[in-house]
Amino acid sequence: MKKKSVLFLCTGNSARSQMAEALLRSKAADQFEVFSAGTQPEEIDVRAIEAIQKFGVDTSHLASKSVQHFAGQNFDYVITLCDKANTECRSFPGAGKQLAWDFPDPKTRKGNHPFSSTLTELNNRLSMFLLVENKVSATAKIEAPTEELQSTDEGLVDVDPIAFYKCLTDDIRLKTLMLTHYHGELCVCELMQALDEDSQPKVSRNLALLKKANILSDRKHGQWVFYRINPGLALWAKSVIAQTTENNIALILPNLERLDSMKNRPDKASFCR
Repeated sequence: MKKKSVLFLCTGNSARSQMAEALLRSKAADQFEVFSAGTQPEEIDVRAIEAIQKFGVDTSHLASKSVQHFAGQNFDYVITLCDKANTECRSFPGAGKQLAWDFPDPKTRKGNHPFSSTLTELNNRLSMFLLVENKVSATAKIEAPTEELQSTDEGLVDVDPIAFYKCLTDDIRLKTLMLTHYHGELCVCELMQALDEDSQPKVSRNLALLKKANILSDRKHGQWVFYRINPGLALWAKSVIAQTTENNIALILPNLERLDSMKNRPDKASFCR
């Protein structure tokens, strides 16, 4: 069976995208050809290499590359790993499917083990990716982190914990958060298709509640409004959404499959500066 191709994109191609490339190669080299690149490439951070090696994963193949190195090539998946790369490459030419994940930069992240924490989070997200894209039994649990993740919410937007947990009690709102956690960014029509909902006002009302609670943020592009997990959301709240999604993939597999079958999905802007 022909291997599928995956390109991880970040700004510097110095830490997060290198970690993702090494992890996915280690997990599924028999299924995927894996690459990474940066919009503004720089030397790989030695701390990223040390964290990957400590995790027991090979780093000998890693090298920093510019996204222009892959100009004109097609990929089954293009996955951005930071908000800046997502802004610069919202719709990568030749991408069969594009996902926009956003992980804290370990070089500026607080805590005792920022690179190991980021690596563990990437490992969990990639385990979820493999469960979804391989359409295997999604009742399996993501492996627990090997160490306690330490972070701080200093400087992030305020979120009321009562309002936050109330938002998770509604089926539409919970699945919306899980779907945007996986895809990175979705518009109302995509969510209607995924949720099998005919009422746009109903979906829009729930999106408005999530935005009011500072859990979602939006951006307008042409006639479309796209929603994503608020990049400034407190890290404890992001962790709740991530753990809920990664350990309950079976809940949204039918929704992901309906979204995959959607025709004429809105263009998120075709550019890659």
